[in-house]
Amino acid sequence: MRKCFTFFLMFFVFACTVFAQPRANTATQKPALVVGLVIDQMRWDYLYRFEKLYGPDGFKRLLTQGFSFDNTLIPYTPTYTAAGHTCVYTGSVPAIHGIVGNDWFEKSINAGMYCTSDSTVSGVGSNSAAGKMSPKNMWTTSVTDELRLSNNFKSKVIGISLKDRGAILPAGHSANAAYWYDDGVGKFISSSFYMKELPTWVNSFNAKELPSKYMGIDWNLLKDKGAYTQAANDENGYETAVPGEKTVSFPHKLSQLTTTKLTALRYTPHGSTYSFDFAKAAIENEQLGKGNATDFLALSISSTDYIGHNFGPNSLEIEDTYARLDKDIADFLKWLDLRLGKGNYLLFLTADHAAAHVPAFLKEHNLPGGLYDDYTMLREINTALDSIYGIKGIIKRSYNYQFYLNHALIAQSGRSADSIKSSIVKLLKDYPAVMYAFETEKMAGTTINETQKQMMSNGFNHQRSGDIMFTVKPNYFDHGPKGTTHGAWNPYDSHIPLLWFGWNIKPGATNREVHMTDIAPTVAAMLKIQMPSGNVGKPLLELVK
Repeated sequence: MRKCFTFFLMFFVFACTVFAQPRANTATQKPALVVGLVIDQMRWDYLYRFEKLYGPDGFKRLLTQGFSFDNTLIPYTPTYTAAGHTCVYTGSVPAIHGIVGNDWFEKSINAGMYCTSDSTVSGVGSNSAAGKMSPKNMWTTSVTDELRLSNNFKSKVIGISLKDRGAILPAGHSANAAYWYDDGVGKFISSSFYMKELPTWVNSFNAKELPSKYMGIDWNLLKDKGAYTQAANDENGYETAVPGEKTVSFPHKLSQLTTTKLTALRYTPHGSTYSFDFAKAAIENEQLGKGNATDFLALSISSTDYIGHNFGPNSLEIEDTYARLDKDIADFLKWLDLRLGKGNYLLFLTADHAAAHVPAFLKEHNLPGGLYDDYTMLREINTALDSIYGIKGIIKRSYNYQFYLNHALIAQSGRSADSIKSSIVKLLKDYPAVMYAFETEKMAGTTINETQKQMMSNGFNHQRSGDIMFTVKPNYFDHGPKGTTHGAWNPYDSHIPLLWFGWNIKPGATNREVHMTDIAPTVAAMLKIQMPSGNVGKPLLELVK
């Protein structure tokens, strides 16, 4: 009996000791690398419209092995590139982070402003104006900044894109580097905001002259033409040619281009492949994911936007572009698997905005849509105002569906600013394309659809937005008769993909409405770091419990 008692006593003590031990804190484990992959101008429906062209290891791998938020919306207007990239990485909206468009009228200096322009810095790798860029116009931190802040700047953060704004804004203020493409030299460059000279590995990469080599390869269809079932006729009157080409149909004889080839790279799938090439070189040479702290690569694929603008969502070119992008993504994922190991990196894929159908294409199929000319509208309204008030040039600029007024001129005239604003609103409403027009300071009391009002309010910034706002009818835009654009509140511009893959991600999907602003706080929650300083989004509970 004593032996039995002793045995049970020892077992009890042992069990208590074991269960009293602190469990492995898996919550503190973090991915070696986070990859933010933004596909510029990718509509959500491209995931499914082109799925017959996709192989098993690209988009389909992300969909089947990752988690898809199929109802991800942009919560502000205007839906432009700079604002989109900023929102993804700050969890904020233009009203707070300050990037109200790609361009705007900067009231503090009484001049137009490009989103990443910075006259105080110089190019590194190029002497052109393309290098005079930094994130100084962004008022908040990014999730990449917060990652660096969380561990005394041990994490490495690098931003990469053909577009300066696609590299700079995601990388944040404290990034180790941001690199973008300069057409003038056909190379990836940076600015003195980040470094004094390009690293040796960047110079070695640029020395390969890959843009010229890629542009020596004609753009033919990746697959048999019969495989492409989602495109309009290849030869039509509403597409714009690749710079330097005279035709808009396949095959695209890129090898025959001379003076335009370095710029034309942007307008071909070669630009996407080239961007992935540089991303791999950055990961390898900077040893991203190999240190003791989580690193972050912010990669934006820009060629999808250039091609989309020129050819539109229903073109053979955009269909082939996504077939090729699928191949590039599959190759990139496989490369990351070998480099870091499956499950050791976290990747999210999204877009900065989507795109509208070409109105001429819609008209062919008896669908509503049309064009308006922003410059003509401004000129005609200024002429009308001159006849009413005797003042020339009352409207100074037009950006982002907004008119900026010349307040100094109005004050000098002695005329009532309120009366002038009221006249502009009335004149705007006479244009067939315009749905709503109102004074921005009176937005809260304006009779307008609540969805639009909230999005416009989120996009309004007192220091950088205009005096008068307007919206246009669905499928109307200011772009010209060929190609397409984006920027409006409508789902075709604001419905974007959002896929999560890799570290701690279980397969699944949801149609729950979520927003672009939810991406950054989700990354922050997964990494156990602070949200960005202007964050208004919420962590996605399907991923963070």
